[in-house]
Amino acid sequence: MRVERLGQDKIRIFLTFDDLSERGIEKEDMWRDIPKVHELFNDMMEQAYHELGFEVSGPVAVEVFALPAQGMVVIVTRGKTGSSPDREEEYDEEVYELEVTLEESDMAIYAFRDFEHMIEAAHRINSYLTYGGAAYFYQGKYFLVLEEVDLEPERYQKMIAILSEYGEATPTTVYVLEEYGKVIFADDAVKEICKHFA
Repeated sequence: MRVERLGQDKIRIFLTFDDLSERGIEKEDMWRDIPKVHELFNDMMEQAYHELGFEVSGPVAVEVFALPAQGMVVIVTRGKTGSSPDREEEYDEEVYELEVTLEESDMAIYAFRDFEHMIEAAHRINSYLTYGGAAYFYQGKYFLVLEEVDLEPERYQKMIAILSEYGEATPTTVYVLEEYGKVIFADDAVKEICKHFA
């Protein structure tokens, strides 16, 4: 579980599928109102408080994005409440009212520490792809974005395994990369990398 601050009232939490399976939660459970998911949310809020000093009470908007073969990104936004200091005394376990929205993403985004690693990964997955992909440079790392890869599950898992050898799944969204990253290849990145770099 990785927590990062996006703003004064907004944080992003990246959950791997291992984080979920350790708690006995299936991806589909995130859509359900069950005790295990409440416990997970409490753990996330506790970690956010310890690591970032992010405290939650009152209404909270929660957006959950499922990323294929990577895990889930949970964005938590605090609502504004006119809470007075003496409200602390009435502290109760269920302080937050959740408003949850869920989105499924078919995008695979991998970060590479080194351009050489991205080149090697591109050469190895080239045969899996007919087209597609974008490459960016952002905060000292190289990112490969693969949108809606149309492969049968077994080949898709193999491709993800190859990408994981060279890079790591990242919670950085494509919107952040488009806005703040430097574009290396806007289209057909894997084929372009293979064409220009041996």
